[in-house]
Amino acid sequence: MRRVLEDEEYQVSILQDGNGAFERVKSMLPDLLILDLKLGEASGQDILKQIKDDAITTDVPVIVYTAAVLEAEEVSKLIQEQPQYYHGVHLLQKPFELEVLLTTVERLLDKAVR
Repeated sequence: MRRVLEDEEYQVSILQDGNGAFERVKSMLPDLLILDLKLGEASGQDILKQIKDDAITTDVPVIVYTAAVLEAEEVSKLIQEQPQYYHGVHLLQKPFELEVLLTTVERLLDKAVR
């Protein structure tokens, strides 16, 4: 995934686990965050909630992805039930085509610029 994004000339920064993820997002304020919901000891859903609860990071667009069907359904339901809270959040369920990822990245970044 990183290589594909860098080939498209996106600047990519990677965290190997979820420890300190929210603090890093808050300090970097990325144009877009791609968040795996399975991050070892940290919960991707908890990180997503921290991002959406914080006035500084709430508008950062987020692509969340997971291979876990139940977790994907849970996040999808949250997005549908609370669209104002989860604005700018898009769910991709693994496996997904990298072209779908690129299209989603382009669409979210385009919306962020407007």
